[in-house]
Amino acid sequence: MAQKPRGRPKAFHDKTDQNTVQALDRGLQILTHVAAHPGLTLSEISEATGEAVATVFRALITLQGHGMVEVEEPGQFWHIGPGAFRTGTAFLRRTKVVERARQPMDQLMRDTGETANLGTEVKDEVVFLAQVETHESIRAFFAPGTKGPMHSSGIGKALLAWYPEEKVQGIIARQGLAKFTSLTLTSEHSLLRDLARTRERGFSIDDQERAEGMRCVAAPIFNAHGEPVAGLSVSGPAFRMGLSDATRIGGLVRAAADRVTEATGGMRP
Repeated sequence: MAQKPRGRPKAFHDKTDQNTVQALDRGLQILTHVAAHPGLTLSEISEATGEAVATVFRALITLQGHGMVEVEEPGQFWHIGPGAFRTGTAFLRRTKVVERARQPMDQLMRDTGETANLGTEVKDEVVFLAQVETHESIRAFFAPGTKGPMHSSGIGKALLAWYPEEKVQGIIARQGLAKFTSLTLTSEHSLLRDLARTRERGFSIDDQERAEGMRCVAAPIFNAHGEPVAGLSVSGPAFRMGLSDATRIGGLVRAAADRVTEATGGMRP
């Protein structure tokens, strides 16, 4: 009996137009835009995406039928729907890290009084996966799915510090070292020097390098091969998180990251 074909079709790696579903591609672009810019009208989405109003309308109605978007009445303002959240959380279920990090993050927030974050790297960028917010009125906030450059992020630098040199060089070449504040590390030499210090002390410091007035201390989480796969951080306003507190907070963050590494079967290199 002939076996049924399994796995990938022969054209799996061919990303030309003939192997994409254009309507699906447009629909996902519209969904992504609604997620990034909630509360837009039909005409505003059409103008922003460059798609015809009729095309956008059909896509939104289809997405609404699956719970991926919803419309706010009155005014016909479109927002991301609960179906998108349920689909997105499937990404989090791919790894035990999010589940295993929850308790250490909660403890980290209580020990430091600041917001604890979990993030990983996806396509040369930091992607935030989870957060435990402090109860302070002025605090850091990164919604799950938020992306950011690695060189100006505590978690990003914690990962870069333990990446192979060739991988770091590749990320720098592809992404560059954009300047966000006067303290952003915008030269390869200064970044590599900072990564060396990060390895020595076991945690990274984002000293207002992404946003003025905000600091972050982070440490990596390792897999079973001793490779960095995620990072834990504590973020807060600089007036509460002084550089003099970095060693104390860094020790707490590193200990929490080590607990997640152990809980997920990982090992420090």
